[in-house]
Amino acid sequence: MVTAVVETTVIVDLLRGHPPAVAWLEGQTEAELAVTPIVWMEVVGGGPNKALRTRAVRLMERFELLRLTSADQDWAMRQQMAYELSHGTGMMDCLIASVAHRLELPLFTHNLKHFAPLLGELAQKPY
Repeated sequence: MVTAVVETTVIVDLLRGHPPAVAWLEGQTEAELAVTPIVWMEVVGGGPNKALRTRAVRLMERFELLRLTSADQDWAMRQQMAYELSHGTGMMDCLIASVAHRLELPLFTHNLKHFAPLLGELAQKPY
C-alpha cells in the first residue's frame, strides 16, 4: 500500500548520493513510496547520457508508479490557473500534486513554495 508520493527534487538528491537523502530512503523500509509518470520522465529525461539514464531507471524501479486520472488532470488545470502566476507553480508541479491530492497522501519535496499552496500540510520536506 502506497503511503507517500516522492517528487523530483528528492529523487535527484538520491541520484547524487546526497547523504541525508540516502539515509532518509533507507529509513523508509516500511513505507511504500511512489512517483508519478511526470516525476519518472523528469528524472530519466534529465540524464545527459545513456549510463546516467540507465542509473535513473534503476532507481525509479524502487518506487511504485501512480498514474494520473482524468480527474487528476482536471484538478491540475484548475490549480495551474489559480497558482501559476502568484506562486510560480507550473504545469508539471500541478500534475504531480494531483495524485497526492486525490489519494490524500503526503508529497515529499524540497519545493514547498510550489507544492504547499496546492496541498497544504500534505507537502512535506522529507529530511
